[in-house]
Amino acid sequence: MTPAGNGASPTIYDVAQAAGVAPSTVSRAFSRPGRVNAQTAERIRQVASELGYRTNPLARGLPTGRTSLLGIVVADVTNPFFFEIIRGAEKTARDAGYTLLMVDAHESDEAERQALDRTLPLVEGMILATSRLSDSSIRVAAKQRPTVVMNRHLTDVPSVLTDNAQGMRSAVEHLADLGHANLAYLAGPEASWADGMRWRAFREATRAVDVQARRIGPFAPTLAGGLAAAAALVKHRATAAVAYNDLIAIGAMRGMRRLGVEVPRDMSIVGFDNIFGSDFCTPPLTTVAAPLRHFGSFAVQRLLAQLRTSPPPAAGPTLLPAKLVERGSTARPA
Repeated sequence: MTPAGNGASPTIYDVAQAAGVAPSTVSRAFSRPGRVNAQTAERIRQVASELGYRTNPLARGLPTGRTSLLGIVVADVTNPFFFEIIRGAEKTARDAGYTLLMVDAHESDEAERQALDRTLPLVEGMILATSRLSDSSIRVAAKQRPTVVMNRHLTDVPSVLTDNAQGMRSAVEHLADLGHANLAYLAGPEASWADGMRWRAFREATRAVDVQARRIGPFAPTLAGGLAAAAALVKHRATAAVAYNDLIAIGAMRGMRRLGVEVPRDMSIVGFDNIFGSDFCTPPLTTVAAPLRHFGSFAVQRLLAQLRTSPPPAAGPTLLPAKLVERGSTARPA
């Protein structure tokens, strides 16, 4: 069986003619199969397969907004922090019948804004993972499509957060229990909401255990940022540091080694997030563990709740626990 015409791809009209039904029946068989007799729908699918006809779900969905696509914008796809988040989000989306479209913002608010302009018309909902956009820009996006933000709290946009206060408190108490009395915080990007929350939690935790605290940075949330942090850290009297994320912490350990400072004998280092590879470095990194795969999964669940519930559920935050994982990068001060 071959479609009529000159070799072009078969159309919905070719399938309808071959199956002996109206084109509208073919359309419903693919878009709303429950509204077509089961035997008729099966015959249409068989004819379509024989003709080589393929539906275009994106083109079919654009007029109605039903594309079965969800979007996730990540700040930097090369950062291992996002590996498990993406995996958890993708599996939850797939199990719900959606495909997850990922966009890399390259740690740029301008690139993120452009990405949203291009992808929002294509997706049913959007996840902004550690967004660098302003609150007002995020609200503009949320008015166009259901939106969930990660690692950030806006009162009127659903969010999924790590318990930064709990995690930082456990890191500071761990260092204080080891005998460190002068701590430093290696700051991340100034545009990062999570960085502000972690610095605030760091100050509160150091006051609670009566140890000295200072902020050093900001630094890029990368290994190179960590190397720069090491050069700055050795100029201060701190004997231990908590980094904004694991990449800064690992980079700082490398930088310390180059400067002749041994971790943890001369300097204890704690990271944040427990990314893939944090236990591969030398020494293995003590870090605050966030449930990254659950992070991605919960973000998709909150997005699906907006899509399926009318009116949508309240926009309060989902707070996920954080815990300290003790490894070899922390010890009592020499």
